[in-house]
Amino acid sequence: MTRRRKSDRGQAHTLEAVMSALILITSVIFALQVTAVTPLSASTSSQHIENQQQATAEGLLTAAADSGALERTLLFWGDSDDDGDDEFRGATNEEYYTAGYPPTEFGRMLETTFGDQSVAANVYVRYHTDGGGERRQRLFYQGEPSDNAATATQLVTLYDDAVLYDDADGDEVAEPTDSETQINENNFYAEDIDGTDSGVYTVLRVEVVVWRM
Repeated sequence: MTRRRKSDRGQAHTLEAVMSALILITSVIFALQVTAVTPLSASTSSQHIENQQQATAEGLLTAAADSGALERTLLFWGDSDDDGDDEFRGATNEEYYTAGYPPTEFGRMLETTFGDQSVAANVYVRYHTDGGGERRQRLFYQGEPSDNAATATQLVTLYDDAVLYDDADGDEVAEPTDSETQINENNFYAEDIDGTDSGVYTVLRVEVVVWRM
């Protein structure tokens, strides 16, 4: 009898061990299935969309830089309302655009690329100061980006002979100011960081941040 009880207990322990192992294995498999990232998972889909948006923004910036549309918009600055305050020309309420896209070729490129796709965009301009710091100037702002926003950047070099642009005839085409006013630290948001004779005024880093609305 004793020998049989010992045998039963041994079998019970063995069964418990097998069941525990099965439960552990099942738990691990379940956890892997829950956390696994498949091509159809939400995170992968979101990342795919971010990658697409970033590539689109990079292509837009490259095209705008190559055509000169980006530089002309960066120089589309001055006292357009004759109120003594410099701003991006045609901006309302702020010194940057919030009520609509910039009234320039680059603005139309932004609207064509993202406006009909339910994609919001912010455009920032970063530049260095004489003291070695960095500042950020908003150019176009549509709100606070989501956590899944994508960013693309483009460098634009401005030279000492660069002039401010405006749209005197109202045809939404940025043109050099009538006086062809050269940029300087008194009439432009970015400082002259190169005091040498290299001809370079500053290098601007344009950032486009996009996200699905």
